[in-house]
Amino acid sequence: MARRRPPIGVVLAGGPGRRMGGSKAMVRLAGRPLIVYPLEALTMALDDVAVIAKADTLLPSLPGVTIWIEPPTPRHPLVGIAHALALADHRPVLVCAADLPFVTPELIDRVAHADPAGAPAVVASLEGEMRPLLGCYQQAASRPLAPDAANVDTPLREAVAAIGPRLFEVEDAEELFEVNAPDDLLMASAMLDRRRRVSRT
Repeated sequence: MARRRPPIGVVLAGGPGRRMGGSKAMVRLAGRPLIVYPLEALTMALDDVAVIAKADTLLPSLPGVTIWIEPPTPRHPLVGIAHALALADHRPVLVCAADLPFVTPELIDRVAHADPAGAPAVVASLEGEMRPLLGCYQQAASRPLAPDAANVDTPLREAVAAIGPRLFEVEDAEELFEVNAPDDLLMASAMLDRRRRVSRT
């Protein structure tokens, strides 16, 4: 049996961040750009990591990080996933949204190396609810997820559900906490402070 090629880790940063008032990658959490948190987790878990974004996406300085540019339209997460697969040299792609500050290297590793059991993707889930912005997508997912007139208006969860992914249940809900709005950023800051206090005791 041929050995599976290791996935490339890709941070999805092409979203418009409307509820945050701009690029979420630039938002600061505890003095650091939000994108740095998932990027560090991917870098600790995987050998090859990139960030994929629109050409007009504002990004902080990320020395040494490979930046992939996705097509300008449409504005849909499918674009980032499908384009990352196209650039991945026939390897799987472990995608992680830029707004997941509490994802851990351990979770990344488990999702990245979970047996897809013939499915085109292994996607995180929480209490049975799919979270497709953290998942390992095989090259077999490339064609069915390619954005076109039929799916460009389809919600991401619905589009990914249609390809029949294997779900990977995540036990710690905080690892999938998303910073989508200013209130979420305040919550994330409080969560980070609590974690730091616990680590010092």
